[in-house]
Amino acid sequence: ASSFCPPAHSCNDWIGPPDRHSNLRPIVFHIPKNESPLGRRLREFRQETQVWNQQFWASQNVSFRKGKEEFVYSRLKAKGLERKDETGQKITLSAEEMADFYKDFLSKNFKKHVCYNREWYKRNFTITFLMGQVAFERAWRRLGWKKTKVGN
Repeated sequence: ASSFCPPAHSCNDWIGPPDRHSNLRPIVFHIPKNESPLGRRLREFRQETQVWNQQFWASQNVSFRKGKEEFVYSRLKAKGLERKDETGQKITLSAEEMADFYKDFLSKNFKKHVCYNREWYKRNFTITFLMGQVAFERAWRRLGWKKTKVGN
């Protein structure tokens, strides 16, 4: 978790530095004093989506780094090489050799990425829909119209 903290008097959302595990920039959402229930629902769903997204990419990046390290080690071992040369420099593989790893990683994680993308689009549609409702609600309030109860 980041120690990033915006000023207490801020009236805006703040975007922090990239998370070292997910590489995503966390957002600290502003909570307005007069936040409506609909506005709160939107903010909380955005926060929940951010947590979900951070967790997915942190996990995915750990898996990627581990797989990459194992792949490089196995290829170097097959060539009879160590991880570092005689000067202590890390030995790397060529772009063509690494392409095998990237292709394999994407193939193994295809279904996971499809599920992630499906959920990402659903969440973004929901956020966009809620943002539209909140904008309409604010416009309605600015015009001075109040919700009226129908019936007795």
